[in-house]
Amino acid sequence: MKVGYLGPEASFTHNATRTAFPNEELVSYHSIPACIKGVEFGEVDLGVVPIENTIEGSVNTTVDYLFHQTTIPVGAEIVLPIYQQFMVSKKNQARWLETTKIMSHPQALAQSQEFIRTYFPLAELEATPSTAYAANFVASHPNQKIAAIAPKMSAETYDLEIVGKDIQDVEINQTRFWVLGAEKIELPIQSEHQKLTIALTMPNNMPGALHKALSAFSWRDIDLSKIESRPLKTTLGEYFFLIDINVQKPQLLLDNALEEIRLMGGTVKIFGNYAIHPINGV
Repeated sequence: MKVGYLGPEASFTHNATRTAFPNEELVSYHSIPACIKGVEFGEVDLGVVPIENTIEGSVNTTVDYLFHQTTIPVGAEIVLPIYQQFMVSKKNQARWLETTKIMSHPQALAQSQEFIRTYFPLAELEATPSTAYAANFVASHPNQKIAAIAPKMSAETYDLEIVGKDIQDVEINQTRFWVLGAEKIELPIQSEHQKLTIALTMPNNMPGALHKALSAFSWRDIDLSKIESRPLKTTLGEYFFLIDINVQKPQLLLDNALEEIRLMGGTVKIFGNYAIHPINGV
């Protein structure tokens, strides 16, 4: 089986994918849409993409593509603890405080702002396609006073020296990844609870539309763990709502709640009903 992931190698997504699929062929993609299209076009059987981070929130590229452009189901979720490392070439290890440019993925830069402000308030920050890309660039330019923020695996892969350990602003920093391509996907990682994710759109000009929709869950005591609005990309001021539901009630009760919303004139798109698989100690 082939499993696609947002690359390159040694990125956080690669880390999660490698742990969840240790014996499968892994295929790197340069972007989230490219990875999802790889599943759509049959280049790979499954795809792994980030969906949310503790600090930075939802990955809008993933949410919007799955809502607007595909019907590929979510079959599992992986939760990976995120530890950001500050790394330089071995040649610059002794003078790492002289770094003039810091490179990383925008989310990694945002997750490490306190460290950057403390040690490098004047350094140039350069966003890169991935954390692993930044590490690779630093390794390829050892004579430049540059550094990367990336996972530990990147330092090992590209032979860099970690000079700042676990520099993320929040100690408990996690990223959720969705496994796409099948309605139910078995992983060799112990699962916790089940989750149902839907996208909800209500009719225009309906007073209290969101309140009425949420009441379908409320009076049935259905627990919602997340609700977020995203632009419909039609007219300014029109949105769909991304909702995560903790599956603790009978399926019939959930189905009835969704049917009640449809009877109000709402539209419901089901992303997936899937198990949560936390990864520990990676």
